[in-house]
Amino acid sequence: MKANKYVQAKGSAKSMKWKGAKGCRLNVKSSDDTSLALAQKYQSDVRKKHKVKRLQMEPKPISGSKKNSDNESGLQKSYAHTNGNGSATVTTDKEAEESQDWNAYAQYVLGNEAPASDSMQNFGPGRLERESFIHCAERNDHQNHAVLVMQKSQTLCFRGKCLLTCLYGRVEVMGFTIEEGQQSYPLFSPASHCPLTITALGASEDTRDEGMGATEILLKYLTTAQQNKLVKRISRKSSVILLEPMETSLTRFLSSFTELSELFSPPVAELMSAVLDTPLNGLGVVPLVDTVPGLIVSQSCKDALNTVVSACRGDMDGCAVILVCGTKNVGKSTFNRILINTLLNHTTCIDYLECDLGQTEFTPSGCLSMSTVREPLLGPPFSHQRAPEHMIYYGQTSCETDMERYIEILKSLWHRRPQRRETTVVINTMGWVKGFGFKLLVDMIRFFPVSHVVQLGHSGVSQCPVLTPEFLRTAHGWQTHPPAQAALDEFTESHSPPKSYVHITVQSEFRGVTRQGQAKHQRSNEQRELSLLAYLSQLQSPDPSPIRPLHCLIPYQVPHSAVAIGVTHCEVAPNHMLYAANASLVGLCCLGEKVTSKGGPALLSQTPVCPCVGLGVLRGIDMKRGLYYLLTPVDPTVLREVNCLLLGAVSLPSCILKTQPGFEGELPYVTTDYSFDVTGAGKLRVFKGLARSSQMATK
Repeated sequence: MKANKYVQAKGSAKSMKWKGAKGCRLNVKSSDDTSLALAQKYQSDVRKKHKVKRLQMEPKPISGSKKNSDNESGLQKSYAHTNGNGSATVTTDKEAEESQDWNAYAQYVLGNEAPASDSMQNFGPGRLERESFIHCAERNDHQNHAVLVMQKSQTLCFRGKCLLTCLYGRVEVMGFTIEEGQQSYPLFSPASHCPLTITALGASEDTRDEGMGATEILLKYLTTAQQNKLVKRISRKSSVILLEPMETSLTRFLSSFTELSELFSPPVAELMSAVLDTPLNGLGVVPLVDTVPGLIVSQSCKDALNTVVSACRGDMDGCAVILVCGTKNVGKSTFNRILINTLLNHTTCIDYLECDLGQTEFTPSGCLSMSTVREPLLGPPFSHQRAPEHMIYYGQTSCETDMERYIEILKSLWHRRPQRRETTVVINTMGWVKGFGFKLLVDMIRFFPVSHVVQLGHSGVSQCPVLTPEFLRTAHGWQTHPPAQAALDEFTESHSPPKSYVHITVQSEFRGVTRQGQAKHQRSNEQRELSLLAYLSQLQSPDPSPIRPLHCLIPYQVPHSAVAIGVTHCEVAPNHMLYAANASLVGLCCLGEKVTSKGGPALLSQTPVCPCVGLGVLRGIDMKRGLYYLLTPVDPTVLREVNCLLLGAVSLPSCILKTQPGFEGELPYVTTDYSFDVTGAGKLRVFKGLARSSQMATK
């Protein structure tokens, strides 16, 4: 879009200057009898208070023995970080636990402050619970942060949000390893998703001295008394983390809506399992006891991650292209996040091709995109909305009404990726795996040079045919048919598809698999709204200032003649086009040709496949002055290239129109004078399984 197309609505129209929208933009006794008595009392305390807890924490085997899962899973985890930290091998051995037990006993005999049972509990593996926080966590009220000492294999499962900094040792969150010396990372554990779990991995160097440097580290964040208490808990295998409260424009904007004010609090079903009296609670972190399982990663999932990571680390020629598929609510998005985080332990970036229109990862729904991921994903999609390298606006949350355009968009996105770029690619697919959805999945495996297909299922039941290379040789796709060939001649010339690929089956074992969550904020439509609200939160100032409702922000003004406008999902009469677009979400696109207009708004007769730089809210249309009023977080320098506004079926969340503060009188764009009883007034329902003659593939 040219430099004179967008100016602020309250600025001078004649000056035609680009300006960002105002307000836009986280002592030991020697007696043998005494020693014997101490030892007997120690063992008695341990039996009475700790042995039962250990039995309660014993993990249930998923498949095979624990020895096999640790030593024969295909990959010995090595954590070479993107910021240049060294790598180390994570091992689990019984000698380390026994050494910790002897350390605990020694501290007990030497007269430490904590009783033997408490000390033993603090050194044991498993979930940190109520009593543990008394001995391993301290809060500095003056600096408003907390320090937590965790022993190897201890976990903290929580609800809330915080900034995590590893001060000593290493911890793991959703597959990503955070070491001492790294930056702080934001953690988001809302009620809409499975709670996050922080797992202590211990120090990365076994040769370091007991508590080496721990005193100096703790003195920076705690008082002397607090430091003296915690330093006794630190051993060579310990991890020390700093937790700080986090408040960003995203969290402030979401919490400004009444229905989202408790988003980062434990839901009703978890309140009885929440620990509400720890040093962490006032920081926005609510620990959960072991009755809440947290994220469950099956053994087949661990094996799949090991296989893929081994391939990406050099066991194959070229770069890996990993396609992840499976039915709805089977855990594809969670698996993708863990996969990306695990890969980021070994490489600097990952390419992510988004093929799911409904549950997108980095953009609001209705967009297909190619993103380069350089930071770990430590929260749900709405917590990491970002501008992809390449994006095309489809305009709907399903592709069933225009599958041809869907395929063309995916081809276009793949062409925009540098073909010689040696970066691992993760392809996310739809949950539609029956009928035409399955045929589209077959096409995608043939379109792209896939090296690994990860197929998620549950309970040993096959929701669709197993997509092995043998099956694909005889399978019919929507556009491709056997024998298996690349659907694009361009691919055969410059990027010959592999003759075969590795097929990996993953069995999801979490409770409620394939069933949509019924609790608040867990439904798919609510999660789509959260992503869109998170995108619009970029309109807020990053400073800790009060939230400004969207109607209080100054929009850009765009001449009618500077942009073309079109509808992607249905046919609209030209004289009704602006009525449909008013107060709607639009894609900001860049057509290849120049937009021409004969005095009025420029209208598109067909939906183009063109780049999209972001989304905006068309908050008003001035017919007299010939202007569109647009709110968008897209940078003005990028807006200069925009010459097309596309209206899709993705609508604004109702809370934007109904519950934003500051309205006086009648709400604009909202009416109660509407009847769904009138024929044609409701939403048109489409049955996916109906085979239409126009969509039947010729054989």
